[in-house]
Amino acid sequence: MNKTVVTDTSCLISLSRIDALFILYELFGVVLITNEVLMEFGSSLPNWVQIQNPKNVHLFQQLNQSLDIGESSAICLAYEQNALLIIDERKGRNKATELNLHLIGTLGVLILAKRKGIIKEVKPFLDKLKSKGIWIHPTITHKILTEVNEL
Repeated sequence: MNKTVVTDTSCLISLSRIDALFILYELFGVVLITNEVLMEFGSSLPNWVQIQNPKNVHLFQQLNQSLDIGESSAICLAYEQNALLIIDERKGRNKATELNLHLIGTLGVLILAKRKGIIKEVKPFLDKLKSKGIWIHPTITHKILTEVNEL
């Protein structure tokens, strides 16, 4: 995929908990994050995760009034780069939608990975996420498994 991709912290945390960060690399190659996202993540990341910081201070400050610093910086960078944004939190997704950003969540990343043949099944990854304390509404799980023909 040639489109620039920016991710918020939640996707990195979720995928790292289940040893699945490789999915981001397989799907997108280089993934951009901000210093704020790196600080929230709190650990080192592979070299294909590159740090780039947004320049639009006004937009960042505006977003940071209602969102956390990582979400604000990721949305701002995605806006500046006209990038695909990976973000899970509802408030952040709503702000990104207001800015007409193309976005996907962690679960959408898993669906895309299956469609591209990077993973064979989504269900084991959903089960691992749940076992690591990441809550996924049963209705969402059912919808995803129906969509990827794993029911």
